[in-house]
Amino acid sequence: MEYKISNRLRIGAIILMVLGALGVGYGFIDSHKSFEDVETMLSEESHHGEVSEVASVEEAHGASNVEGDHADEHKEHVEHVLHQVHNRPWAALYVAGFFFFMIALGVLAFYAIQHASQAGWSPVLFRVMEGITSYVLPGGILLLVVAFFADSHVFIWLTDGMTTEGSHNYDALVANKSGWLNKTGFFIRAIIFLAGWSAYQYFSRKFSLAQDNADINDNSNFKKNFRISAGFLVFFIYTESVMSWDWIMSVDPHWFSTLFGWYVLSGMLVCGVTVIAMISIYLKSKGLLEYVNDSHIHDLGKFMFGFSIFWTYLWFSQFMLIWYSNIPEEVTYFITRIEDYNLPFFGMVALNFIFPLLLLMNSDFKRVNWFVIMTGIVILGGHYLDIFNMIMPATVGDRWFIGIPEIGSILFFGGLFLLIVFTALGKYPLLAKGNPFVKESEHFHY
Repeated sequence: MEYKISNRLRIGAIILMVLGALGVGYGFIDSHKSFEDVETMLSEESHHGEVSEVASVEEAHGASNVEGDHADEHKEHVEHVLHQVHNRPWAALYVAGFFFFMIALGVLAFYAIQHASQAGWSPVLFRVMEGITSYVLPGGILLLVVAFFADSHVFIWLTDGMTTEGSHNYDALVANKSGWLNKTGFFIRAIIFLAGWSAYQYFSRKFSLAQDNADINDNSNFKKNFRISAGFLVFFIYTESVMSWDWIMSVDPHWFSTLFGWYVLSGMLVCGVTVIAMISIYLKSKGLLEYVNDSHIHDLGKFMFGFSIFWTYLWFSQFMLIWYSNIPEEVTYFITRIEDYNLPFFGMVALNFIFPLLLLMNSDFKRVNWFVIMTGIVILGGHYLDIFNMIMPATVGDRWFIGIPEIGSILFFGGLFLLIVFTALGKYPLLAKGNPFVKESEHFHY
């Protein structure tokens, strides 16, 4: 039972990447605005009712007549908006890159859990999981390349002079964190994390394939996979937390949350399981994965439902505790998002909690393939918005919009994800026939 990526799918993925690259290119070209361009843009906005305090001064006196403090305020405001405009294509690229990377990393963690727990229901899905996790290394490298070149466009603590006392950009709080928040340390940690995750992905798949070709009484490779999976989960739970601090939370260097690592993990897991279900349903519709039945899809649906509730619990816990304590340096994170990102901020809660709750609570619905696919699309859209809400407020402020740069970035990374995953799926048989629990999995019924 083998799968070979069709030319149609390969060409479709490449077309998505080309269209995405064009959209990303347009975003960078469009963001190259001058000081005068932004002045004109703000003036036009003020005439359409979007009047800021500075714009009101401009309208009342004329930009050329603004003097003294108003002139300085005007210049500072325009430069701030100019910086946000320049940040947008980088931020869009980073959001999409992290979104698809976290799907693969979430599947890797879920796959390790299956091996460490010696689950009997899931071995018929192992090849699908291994195919998805093949994106971890290339997706992670590409994300780090984006982070390297994005520099201060995404990570404000990389701005020149921010840790230099006496500099116009000096920030005492960021300076106090410079022992951790520095470019060298950031990339050393990132390389260690990615190397560890990729090493586990490589060896776990190697042992899984070796078990297929081993003697029927030889379970040594299965035992090796059990041991490295248990060790990997210890490594992962620590490195995932630190990664979430570095790659996401440091975008807002003044803010922190002790729940943040768990919060990011919950999003990874729900997206990962959702993609496992969607790809499994697609492959089964092509006459493959003959042993995957409605009970397997039902169990994946249960995990989609359960992890959605887990995500909601962590989202509410983080939000409620910060709102209730009302500490200024903590609540500013949510005030920014509620005031400037009202629709995507509360919209993602509806997409990631209310929608899955209503659709996946019923046990029968989890067995209906088109229902799982529809719910999965909504969940993935909701979690893209979650990453969008984490990154954009600190980089583009109220200059956000889901337009060509954002859609182009999604198409590029989505096309790359499909190309890598389905190419990996086509390299080996889709049934892990050597796994000791494969017969139990083949006859699994709930």
